[in-house]
Amino acid sequence: MTFDIESLRVPPGKNLRLENIDPKSTPEWSGSDKEQGKARVEELNARLEQLQELLYAEGKHRLLVVLQAMDAGGKDGTIRHVFDGVNPSGVRAPAFKRPTSEELAHDYLWRVHQHVPGDGEIVIFNRSHYEDVLVVRVMDIVPEQRWRKRYEHIVDFERMLADEGTTIVKIYLHISREEQKERLQSRLDVPEKNWKFETGDLEMREKWDDFQEAFEEALEKTSTPHAPWYVIPANRKWYRNIAVLEILVQTLEGLHMAFPDPEEGLEDITIPD
Repeated sequence: MTFDIESLRVPPGKNLRLENIDPKSTPEWSGSDKEQGKARVEELNARLEQLQELLYAEGKHRLLVVLQAMDAGGKDGTIRHVFDGVNPSGVRAPAFKRPTSEELAHDYLWRVHQHVPGDGEIVIFNRSHYEDVLVVRVMDIVPEQRWRKRYEHIVDFERMLADEGTTIVKIYLHISREEQKERLQSRLDVPEKNWKFETGDLEMREKWDDFQEAFEEALEKTSTPHAPWYVIPANRKWYRNIAVLEILVQTLEGLHMAFPDPEEGLEDITIPD
């Protein structure tokens, strides 16, 4: 079946309204049920494993995946399910939490640049440099005249990475306010999930509308041909996984990679007993 990832892409300069995108929808998916969706996830995951091995072996390309979402939006689950089975030696997933004192002593992109992928690597940013136009904006951590300049900084930073050989894919996992409530409540109700709950999540939830507005502007101003944003309806986790996998598989296939030539004379080698 054909899955047009362009339908999820945010065109540069588009006036984006997240309220017009149904978080429960399953665009480009023509399957009949959830079980069929899970089967498709397995197929795509196997293909991603092949492509990741090829990327690592060829050692010529770099892939940066940026994941952003509201709290409980599914970033950790996406990483766990989408990258299940890939070679861990070629994949990293740094998580950008509250900046340390050393990081705060530098410009806001300093800590990010240290984690971008090298040749043959896939790096998944669990949160990212976009926190510096999201959280700092909504929580009024820095003045508007500072964070407004950062859209242009980020576009230039990502253009530099792309010019130097990094393929960039940015994904926003779009959930509803009701779905977030259910997921946060689950973290309270299920003892094994208690560790995930932070009281600070409730403060963030109170500012839901402010965060939606901040995400909309960030996606509008920084979705570019060299670093596109994709908005994925993410209430249905199985569909979320399909959509992310389709984007990654199609992006990697578009690199037209090939395994490096083997050493000469391998056909004459016999492995000794």
